[in-house]
Amino acid sequence: MRFFFTFAYQMQTTVLGFYVYQLTHKAEYIGYIGLAEVIPAVCVAMFGGYVADKYEKRKMLLWIFAGVFLSSLVMGAVTFSAFSQHITLGWILAVIYAMIFCNGVARAFYGPAVFIVYSNSIPKELYPIAATWSSSSWYMSAILGPLIGGFLYGFSDKIMPGLAGITANFVVIILFMLISLLVVASLRKYPATFIPKDNIWKSLAEGLRFVFKTKMMLYAISLDLFSVLFGGVVALLPIFALDILKVGSEGLGIMRMASSVGAGLTLIVMTRFSPMNKPWRNLLIVVAGFGVSIVGFGLSHIFWLSLLFLFLQGAFDSVSVIIRGTIMQLLTPDEMRGRVSSVNQMFISSSNEFGDFESGMAAKFLGTIPAVLFGGAMTLGVVTFTYFKTRKMLPLGLNDIHLPEKEEPISPPVA
Repeated sequence: MRFFFTFAYQMQTTVLGFYVYQLTHKAEYIGYIGLAEVIPAVCVAMFGGYVADKYEKRKMLLWIFAGVFLSSLVMGAVTFSAFSQHITLGWILAVIYAMIFCNGVARAFYGPAVFIVYSNSIPKELYPIAATWSSSSWYMSAILGPLIGGFLYGFSDKIMPGLAGITANFVVIILFMLISLLVVASLRKYPATFIPKDNIWKSLAEGLRFVFKTKMMLYAISLDLFSVLFGGVVALLPIFALDILKVGSEGLGIMRMASSVGAGLTLIVMTRFSPMNKPWRNLLIVVAGFGVSIVGFGLSHIFWLSLLFLFLQGAFDSVSVIIRGTIMQLLTPDEMRGRVSSVNQMFISSSNEFGDFESGMAAKFLGTIPAVLFGGAMTLGVVTFTYFKTRKMLPLGLNDIHLPEKEEPISPPVA
């Protein structure tokens, strides 16, 4: 289920950005794609975990996958109808943004539901090997989806000049979405195991208070949020592919793949060399490396060098995810994991799409390359600010990270 769905979704995200820029040649329209998805994702995120706890998960996933399948079907139909030349550009864009908005709503419920199904499908003693298979399937689909989407787009356009590339992609996307929907239908039922007793607003407020009282967690979330918000370049890759590096849709697919390859290979290395010996120090280092790789990508006009910087961006980001995820696990008490997870998802999961919108707007007013350099510089500025605010946490080792009894700010161990 996860492989086919992620493959289709990554392919769709890649080619839609390219398609919209190919139609408009305006960076802000790429930014609107991220904005259309993030608005519902943030607004509905707080309800996702609540609904997933309260209702039967198989039926919930069927509704989610059916909704995403239908939205892809509608986008495929409207892009195909563009060949008739009886449909205006404004109408095409309006339908695409509306369907992306619907996908954002579905995404808010997808994560919590899949998490519960996953944890209830696998015996606890098999979690480590299952996590390896699950992560491998995700990265494989995140690598193959953009790569195949980009090459299929370019190949189809060469055979049938015009906009055949987007139509060919949507045929594959809809097919893979349908397969994932059929796999969901084959799952057993997962009934509600916990009925929340507290008012949802009170529950969310408790999670927010906990995060803001726990300094290391607050700074970890903030560091990731602002670095991705300013430093993300994914939304601008279609502009680099068409106008700067001039590598077409095939090159776009390779660029989208490079970051996932860097992340996947780094995660394999991290199984042998853990970054948790001094996690806070290492987190600042890798986020700084993320910012430097963004600046390097903005300055590069050589395709293979740009791929190297994207590879490094994915590598640094994956280490950041490992460290932040471990910090979240260690600092969150069992009775608050769901609420803290909702808060984390509301801020972190939305940073990519808000970052896409920020990148599009910055490219509109500053230009594409200055926008990338600005984002990298802002990321380095965020790291520098965080360093001076959290120097006392730099000596902490893994064993020093624990939740104090009264949730007091964490201080370094006394020599």
